[in-house]
Amino acid sequence: MVYLSNSIEKYCVETGFSYDGKCQKWGPYGFGKDGRQRLEEYYPNALISTYKGVSGYIYSAETISDSGFSVPIPDVATSSIPVDISGVEFIPDAYEAILQAEREGLLTIIRYEEMNDKMKAWNKKTILEEYENASNHPEYRHFLKGNFSEILCGR
Repeated sequence: MVYLSNSIEKYCVETGFSYDGKCQKWGPYGFGKDGRQRLEEYYPNALISTYKGVSGYIYSAETISDSGFSVPIPDVATSSIPVDISGVEFIPDAYEAILQAEREGLLTIIRYEEMNDKMKAWNKKTILEEYENASNHPEYRHFLKGNFSEILCGR
């Protein structure tokens, strides 16, 4: 579900930032030791602003011809040729679906308010590095400035 919305592209559209290139991706997730997906909010209300009201489709396939390209995401496979779709699920509201998955224990959410000091320090360091490294991506810098103004104050 995390790929139903690109928070950078969505933020740019909602704030009227015109950009005609390929938008950076923002992937605020990982996996816990138990293998469950973990979504992490690095700024206030990130899940709401990224997913609320966003609809989309999740497709599944019975078989694929493995591309041989390794993806470091559990249960993900890639194919370099078209595959037959065996199923499709319409998600009317990605935010509601994420909350439902959390209630069912299928994923964990670490909300912004729950970040400990170590995570906050990592967040600040990472955002500053991301901003500096994004000189060729004005859309990403726009997103970072808009959501991390406290960290990027004065830029």
